[in-house]
Amino acid sequence: MEPECIFCKIYSGEIPSDILYSDSLCFVVRDIQPVAPSHLLVIPIRHVTFLDEVEDDEFDLVAQMFKTAVSIAAEEGISQSGYRLVVNQRDNSGQVVPHLHLHVLGGDRLGVIG
Repeated sequence: MEPECIFCKIYSGEIPSDILYSDSLCFVVRDIQPVAPSHLLVIPIRHVTFLDEVEDDEFDLVAQMFKTAVSIAAEEGISQSGYRLVVNQRDNSGQVVPHLHLHVLGGDRLGVIG
């Protein structure tokens, strides 16, 4: 845990939030500034800033984040209509919180990326 990290503070209970799901590796909350009707964040419990900081023997964390995203999309009712998974990395990507997290976006038609 990083003492100044907002996600670490949410997980520890220092900042109140509704944690929708939690397991031994990650947890899920709603984004407080949603850009889609369903906008959830899958966040590792261990403070990791960027994907390239995940050690080779720790990629079960990344797999669990994606598995959790699939499950939470189904619970939100967006798995059949479609959803987007996004991981922003570093400043030019728009990463705001320096703690690895996976955005799950859906609930409406999303614009084409490429």
